[in-house]
Amino acid sequence: MKTQAVRLYGKNDLRLESFELPPISDDEVLVSVIVDSICMSSLKLVNQGENHKKTPPDLKNNPIIIGHECCGDIVQVGKNWQHKFKKGQKYVIQANLQLIDSPYCVGYSYPNTGGCATYMIVNHDVLKQNCLIPYDGKTYFEGALVEPLSCVIGAFNANYHLKPNSYDHLMGIKPNGELLILEGTGPMGMLAIDYALGGDIKPQKVVVTGRSKEKIALLKKLYPSRNGVELEFIDISDSEDQLSLLQNTSSKNCFDDIFIFLPSKDLIHLASQLLAFDGCLNFFAGPQNKNFEAEINFYDVHYNFTHIVGTSGGNPDDMHSAVKLIESGKVDVAKIVSHIMGIDQACQITQRQNEIKGGKKLVYTHKKFEIKGLDSLTDNADDITLKKILDKNHGIWSKEAEDFVLSHFPDI
Repeated sequence: MKTQAVRLYGKNDLRLESFELPPISDDEVLVSVIVDSICMSSLKLVNQGENHKKTPPDLKNNPIIIGHECCGDIVQVGKNWQHKFKKGQKYVIQANLQLIDSPYCVGYSYPNTGGCATYMIVNHDVLKQNCLIPYDGKTYFEGALVEPLSCVIGAFNANYHLKPNSYDHLMGIKPNGELLILEGTGPMGMLAIDYALGGDIKPQKVVVTGRSKEKIALLKKLYPSRNGVELEFIDISDSEDQLSLLQNTSSKNCFDDIFIFLPSKDLIHLASQLLAFDGCLNFFAGPQNKNFEAEINFYDVHYNFTHIVGTSGGNPDDMHSAVKLIESGKVDVAKIVSHIMGIDQACQITQRQNEIKGGKKLVYTHKKFEIKGLDSLTDNADDITLKKILDKNHGIWSKEAEDFVLSHFPDI
């Protein structure tokens, strides 16, 4: 099977190439990728190249396929897995393999297993970790957003609090507690908002901060309070005293759970000051600097039993939970899509994604077309039709919009 794939050859060396995949073994599955969602983690990967902890040592001679937030159809199943998978099934992949003896993951480490491709081989590492997951959703793009949602679910599950008068842990955010999401107006923060409102453990109140008045206004429209959870958005762009501002938004001047979605020393220090007794700070945003350090109040760690955790990706259980939430409609991931493109744009947009405002950027891997912002479509015929479709759904990406792209846009 010939594939077209975006491969990493070293630091800042991405190439879209066409090459033959080898025949699959009995322990592999061949899949078609329909949508790959670009992740900020891929930018870190490209910037670091072989210095990234998940890449093999010789990228120049053994390039890897990037991309790990993907969805498509199963094409061929090796005989050892035919009891579990069948041709034509939709699938999603949990990229965070958590292998006992290796840091390797989908989209970071393998020559033929990565999502930014027309076709890829799902290898034995993925299959033996139960990380190829059947998906029955109506759209491919929602499937491509299962993986980032699973990362958020994993983060919420990793928080913990203490049972009264003991050191036993109660895992998850505090039920009926007050939750703060710092710098939560990006796509991952938006997923966290939706999950806080629709997940199994619900806080009493969620406060979200951001630095864009326009984005705050948009999120207020997209995310009304629901399920008995009070939701408040705070624009901190003009605030000289964020500590006092945020203390005043809480009934007790502090928060039980705090998630940080930007790798900032100042935000970590701020969060440390805002933790309640037995509060938990989750450092979600991964820094590129391996020597990243920040000031934390360890008096409170000792006497007020505050907790510091960090998460990097979900696990298969989180992925299964994300699939169910999306299939049931309890979490609406479509709201975070801001751009679409063909695979011919993936190299440059992966490296420029931090310059492009908006949410998630979707790559339709079998297609060839310029990147399109959903709020800035042109007046050509296809864009006019696409805009009419989007207007039916308040500008939000949808199955009808995806079907139009798949049937009318040019193939690569």
